[in-house]
This record gives sequence, C-alpha cells and structure tokens, in this order.
Amino acid sequence: MIPGTGTKLIVRDVKDEIESAFLDYSMSVIVSRALPDVRDGLKPVHRRILYSMYESGLTHDKPFKKSATCVGDVLGRYHPHGDASVYDALVRLAQDFSMRYPLIDGHGNFGSRDGDGAAAMRYTEARLTPIAQLLLEEIGQGTVEFQDNYDGSTQEPKLLPARLPVTLLNGASGIAVGLATEIPSHNLNEVAQAAIAMIRNPKLSHAELMAILPGPDFPGGGQIITAPHIISEIYKNGRGSLKVRARWKIEELARGQWQAVVTELPPGTSSQKVLEEIEEITNPKVKNGKKALSPEQIA
Repeated sequence: MIPGTGTKLIVRDVKDEIESAFLDYSMSVIVSRALPDVRDGLKPVHRRILYSMYESGLTHDKPFKKSATCVGDVLGRYHPHGDASVYDALVRLAQDFSMRYPLIDGHGNFGSRDGDGAAAMRYTEARLTPIAQLLLEEIGQGTVEFQDNYDGSTQEPKLLPARLPVTLLNGASGIAVGLATEIPSHNLNEVAQAAIAMIRNPKLSHAELMAILPGPDFPGGGQIITAPHIISEIYKNGRGSLKVRARWKIEELARGQWQAVVTELPPGTSSQKVLEEIEEITNPKVKNGKKALSPEQIA
C-alpha cells in the first residue's frame, strides 16, 4: 500500500508485464482487425458492412443505395473507426478482380486492376450480391450468437452463418502481429463438393480431397503452371508458392499479319504494367544518362 494514497502497489517483473501486454495486443489485432475468421472467412469490418447492408434491406433484388449511406450506417452502429477504412473494405468486396465471388454489387467507378482508385463514396452506389445470401440468409434463425456493439445500443453477430467455407471461396490475406495469412480463392462447385465429401466421410484422405479440390481458382483467371504434386504438398503443409501465367492466343489478321491476344492475367497483375513492359522490350529506348542501348536491351 502506498502511504497516504490508499492505493495498493503491485510489484511485477518488467519482462512478465511486457510479455502479457504484447500477447493481449497481438490477440486483439489478430481477432479484431487483421486476420479473417476461418468460420465465415471475414474480418470484422467486412462482417459489419455486410450485416449492416442486410439490415438496411440492400439485398440484390432491391435498388442501389449511395455508398456513403452504407458507410455511415456501419460507422454509426458497429464500427467506430475512420470512414476511409470502411469504404476501402466495401470497395474491395465489390471488385471482381480482387474477389473470386464479389459480395457487393457496385454501381459506378469501383477502381480497376491497373491500380486506379474508386470514385468517392458520394458518387458510387452499392447493394449485396446474390451470393452474399450464402453468408446472411439464416442470420435470423438462431444460427449464430450476437453481442453488444461498441456502445451497447444494439447488437451485432459474432459471426455470419456461412453455408459454405467462404474462406476458401474468396481466399484471404492479412498481416497481424507475429502471424500472417495468404489463402487463395477456389471454385464454388469444387468447394461445395469437397464439403459434402468431408461431411459424408470425415476421415477422407488428403489425396481423395485433392482429387475433388485440385487447386485454386483465381479472380480474373490465369494458368497455374505449378505441378499438381507440388500443389498437393503446399495444401498438405500450408506453406509454399504457386506460379501463375497469363493465357493468350494468336489471332490471324489480313495480309499475313497476326497479333497476340492476352485473355487472362495472373491475380494482382496490372494490364497497364504488362503493356509498358512489352513496349520496353519491343521498342527499347536509351536510358537516362546513357548514349546507346545496353547489350541487354539489344538482345
């Protein structure tokens, strides 16, 4: 007890205090912000956006509503953070080049795979997509637990009652304190068949499961050139990298001419960047500070 204050003094080792505080902080970041929950494949901000839009009646068969309204509802009821972070999350849920199965139907400029940003939230509109029903359709049937929101004025679901493992459908990425995840997206039919097979036979072998779900299915396409046995090892161990290349074809033109047409690009690849690199290879220019082309450019 500190004399004259009535305050009890607790003596604790600095090392123990730092370890405890760091662990608490790490778990808070992991659970509340950075990594998706494997049960519904969503981070808290995504879950709150979808639930708020569902509560506002913005289903796929209803008219669009301004994105600013959606963001305001989320901030006011469930997510007391910056509006930019909420809108960025909403935009990503609507991008078909970011999500294999977009959960939000965006109307207006929601950016491009070339790195162009979305228009301001006052100019765009949004509503849920039909596939978002996989996450929300059974929300009122006692399927998930609810908790108080940040000020106790209403309640929000701890999870959404996903009817399929959305973590595999749309993949996930995130960096937390001491942990990170990078899960690729997969084909809906294959994921559904794999889930049914696992329910019917919980002891399904890894090889049998890989026969049903042979690998990722990326938004925007791309050809996976990693060997099947390497993909199987990656899925077994949870670590590794996949090689993906563009799909292209040759189109014959008049007078013996032809052109190469790229139909699919690997995920995260900017078409503008690819065009710039092709231009650099086919029409090299003398670099700044040089008097002539380098041997690498001539080759």
